[in-house]
Amino acid sequence: MSKIDKIPTFNPYELKLNLYQDIIDHSSTFFTNTHHLFHINRIEDYMKIVHFPKPSDLLPHRLTVFSLFFLTKGSSRRSKGLDSFDFDENTFFFVPAHQITTHEFISKDVAGFYCHFNLEILTTHINEKDLINEFSFLDFNTSPLVSINEEAKTHITPLLERLLAEYKAGENGRNDILRIYLLALFTELKPFVENKVVSSSNSASQITLQYKKALSQNIYSKNKITDYAELLYISPNHLNKCVKKTIGKSAHDLLNEMLLLEAKVLLKQTNLNITEIAHKIGKNETSDFARFFKTQTGMRPSEYRELS
Repeated sequence: MSKIDKIPTFNPYELKLNLYQDIIDHSSTFFTNTHHLFHINRIEDYMKIVHFPKPSDLLPHRLTVFSLFFLTKGSSRRSKGLDSFDFDENTFFFVPAHQITTHEFISKDVAGFYCHFNLEILTTHINEKDLINEFSFLDFNTSPLVSINEEAKTHITPLLERLLAEYKAGENGRNDILRIYLLALFTELKPFVENKVVSSSNSASQITLQYKKALSQNIYSKNKITDYAELLYISPNHLNKCVKKTIGKSAHDLLNEMLLLEAKVLLKQTNLNITEIAHKIGKNETSDFARFFKTQTGMRPSEYRELS
């Protein structure tokens, strides 16, 4: 099991209870018996019931399933890992399983689809590695945004409508149909993918990307810039210069941001006490953790945990 797998997450059942608490009374509209494997709903239907933002929307969290957010109208801002993205109509936003995300903003006129899915539903006839290689927007380290044109929308929207109809069939729904339409959807999106990882020829950008990936995978075991520089076979000074050139922040800034994200997830998604969380993110003294957290957020860890 990888370090990523050990990080606490919301599974679909916990997502239903924690993030959709306000719509439990409408569960027959939103949830069926395939929710753990696949779920889809219209965003505007959700927004009629839940007044965004809920406190839970603004807190970083991880899911055990992949998710996509497609806007046909309006605009939104979401994060994937350490980066935030603004997007509007005719744009998909993908979040891989186990990736930290926060839903920071959504306009009142929004419309579109939210969908999450377990790769198990897609890997009956294709292995996971080949699937992610085929559809790069599912990868942990690529851009989450895929924008389409109006012509493609005329093909893609019916696929989402068909997925919604099959999902609403509940016990009569067919996983094979869900699989076929999901793969058809992804295939329609392929021509619109900008693979920024492959196309980037800037070595500083490549090193920064590798550093972000290393942070996501090793944050519990490596808490020093020197550790990551060694992992990437470069000097700490060169790592810092590359990060600074690419995003205008220091390597230490990114390390602190990732530590803070992990701390927030642990505070809200686990029952670990403050001392245990401090040790888990490499702060040997609880007072050091409390000081670090307050410097970054303006509140104590206990205050953040109590946010509803």
